[in-house]
Amino acid sequence: MTAGEAARVETAQPDIVYRPRGRVPGTSVGAHRGRDAGGLGTFRDQVPFLRMPDARRIDVRATLRDPFEGTHVRRFESRTAVEVWALVDLSASMRYRGEADRMDLVAALCASLAASATRIGDSFGLLGCDGAVREDVSLPPTRRRGIGPAIRERLLAAPCTAARADGLREAGRRLVGRPKIVFVISDFRWPEALVAEVFSGLARHDLVPVVLADPSEDEGLPAWGLMELDDLEGAGRRTVFMRPALRRRWLAHEQARADTLRRIATAYGRPPFRLAGRFEAEALTRHLIGT
Repeated sequence: MTAGEAARVETAQPDIVYRPRGRVPGTSVGAHRGRDAGGLGTFRDQVPFLRMPDARRIDVRATLRDPFEGTHVRRFESRTAVEVWALVDLSASMRYRGEADRMDLVAALCASLAASATRIGDSFGLLGCDGAVREDVSLPPTRRRGIGPAIRERLLAAPCTAARADGLREAGRRLVGRPKIVFVISDFRWPEALVAEVFSGLARHDLVPVVLADPSEDEGLPAWGLMELDDLEGAGRRTVFMRPALRRRWLAHEQARADTLRRIATAYGRPPFRLAGRFEAEALTRHLIGT
């Protein structure tokens, strides 16, 4: 695919609209509210001349209204770019296929994130992880437009065979410097201690957990019948006789796991976004704007 074709594909996709929590530090010009104030940008407030001695920004009306004859200048809010990162779990459970292929959803999400970020001047980076950080999948942050299809192809080609996702600890330690928007994308079938450790390591960033799920994992469970279960992380296959009592316990366990994830996530960042069935940029936008 040529660069022009890639750009046309990205333009046809709906954007994921996001905004960082709070003002963003940094000097790179972008689309988000910056932490610094100066002589250019969006009007913020008026301050005494001695706080910002810039004669070009003197506010004549405010100066004339001051009963103490002080001189006032207009201060403006800078617009700043931010780094957007996707940390993707590539452990074996991410190979699950129910109503949708789990890695198809991941690839569609990351391609859309990359297109949306680079379109407004932000940079996008990718870290794939299983037992370690996967250098064959990861990409450094870039503002180059048209990278969405390449990211999609890279993720779809990535093998998911490892039994663990401990590499996400190391991924968090790599994100140094000023705060970033970090999407952690996984089914989160991890020990609770690992979830807490990964999220606490990303607490200085704007953390957005994205939970990969599938309707077949809960809504599709029968009340009665034989089911063959395949543990993708190496525990083998087993046959289970599903019955109403077991189904209730199963669903209660899944709900408890979701509640635990939400509790830990909201302690360090935003509540999780559940991605199931198919990817919709509008649904993720509503989640990001509302949290």
